[in-house]
Amino acid sequence: MAVTPPTEPLSRPEDDAPNDLSIGAFSDDPPWLVDPEVMPWREAVDAVRWVTRAQLPDLIRPRRLPRGRRVFTVVRRLGTALLPWYLIDRRKGRELSRAGLSRRLRIAAEHLGPTYIKLGQIISSGEGLFPEELVTEFKKCRDQVPPQPFRDVRTIIETDFGRPLEDVFAAFERTPLAAASIAQVHAATLHTGEQVVVKVQRRTVGERVHADLEVMAWLAPFLVGRIPIAALANPPALVELFAETITEELDFRLEAQNMLDVAASFVELGQRGYVVPRPHPELVTPRVLVMERLDGFNFDDVAAMKDAGVDTHAVVRTGMIGFMEGALICGIFHGDLHGGNLFVMADGRTALLDFGITGRMGEAQRLAFLRLLLGATTNDVRTQLAALRDLGALPLDTDLEQVIVDLDLEGAPIDPTSLTPDEMIHEIQRVVKLLLGYGARMPKELMLYVKNLVFLDGAIARLAPDLDLFAEITSIAMHFTQTHGQRIFTDIGVDAAGVEFDFTGVKAGFGVDPGMERLTYRELQARRELIRSRFEDREVS
Repeated sequence: MAVTPPTEPLSRPEDDAPNDLSIGAFSDDPPWLVDPEVMPWREAVDAVRWVTRAQLPDLIRPRRLPRGRRVFTVVRRLGTALLPWYLIDRRKGRELSRAGLSRRLRIAAEHLGPTYIKLGQIISSGEGLFPEELVTEFKKCRDQVPPQPFRDVRTIIETDFGRPLEDVFAAFERTPLAAASIAQVHAATLHTGEQVVVKVQRRTVGERVHADLEVMAWLAPFLVGRIPIAALANPPALVELFAETITEELDFRLEAQNMLDVAASFVELGQRGYVVPRPHPELVTPRVLVMERLDGFNFDDVAAMKDAGVDTHAVVRTGMIGFMEGALICGIFHGDLHGGNLFVMADGRTALLDFGITGRMGEAQRLAFLRLLLGATTNDVRTQLAALRDLGALPLDTDLEQVIVDLDLEGAPIDPTSLTPDEMIHEIQRVVKLLLGYGARMPKELMLYVKNLVFLDGAIARLAPDLDLFAEITSIAMHFTQTHGQRIFTDIGVDAAGVEFDFTGVKAGFGVDPGMERLTYRELQARRELIRSRFEDREVS
């Protein structure tokens, strides 16, 4: 059955802008027009989202032993990765040792399948949070995962659409544009001539993810206090949050609705620096998503952007403001920003792709985020801690005054470059131990938000290394005050007259002297490199 673009009420004269731009941040040259009222796949979205969340408690309930044989496969694969490293790579020196371990873990993750590959993808977006070798290796999990055979792709499409692939598409590229953990995407052409991208879920991925989550839930309690890098996340809680994220990725109707909701939020904000591809009015099922095809520059191709006259500083500024506005004003944001999920169009706008992971906050969480922002801009430690508590990062009965005393949050900020390696290690261990004692954890939306900030941090390094960070932060703060100030202050019940921007806390966050007036990203990287080298010197000694 060929699908024709909708006519009324979204039809338009040829010379006018697309009518659906009033409801979503879409492209100016639509293959079809979006009308949410005539998209039949949307009818099941609310029920699917409710059922997905309702099934989580049983899915991640710790058992004496996970059902099935999957646990033995996981232990065998991880053992196969770790044993050769321990016997061989570990003796080759620090750099080769890390590279060898990272490569072996990435190979093990790919053998173990979608769930572990998705964990690898999260690591690959954690530049600055995880070892460089591990991040570099796991970046290969983004779009270099071995594709599933075309016969499986055909079977899934024909099963979900109930008709031969050739009846749906006039042309379909057998070789995928990219293959990731949950799905792969193919270029295709509809019989009505539209160029599209088709996202097809991997065969049996749903069953495998559920089995892996049972294994993770079984392992997580044994990891508490044993893996420093996961300590603050609280492994059982991290499994719960990861399960919530990945299970929502298993039904593409939820992703298509995420596309519409994020696109609508940009319209509400008046933010036209982003473009979201249009999901097809009819060709969306739990395992197949047909969407508009967009083109542009790879996010890392800075030279090509500049040759085309794209203002890369403006791209960074749009990224920061648009992402923060979505979270703080609308309570929804793309939850998995990385170079494979976006590109820059010729007109300088940023196209966002892959909405499987989307941050959604209730009103209480959104207001907590707003208070966290306000506390940061006014250097109000108590407001920031209270906001973190309300977000779930600290237990509700936490004595915030005692936290302030224990962590010396009202003392003079410490410049990490002035500490010896031993002093830095001691300070980090002290803070981590205290936070663990308070039951600190990383809530899902906060985790996604921080991960996106880490990506944007790296984007500045590539696109605008000489950007003055202090001036940019001031500009963003002014934008929020002028554009959303009245709403923000009304939402959190604060008198705008009593709010004053304070750069002391911002500078402390960068670990620089309060008297410093200017800091470029290049200078910040140099400071980070100095800190990193001191840690390495400590490890070698």
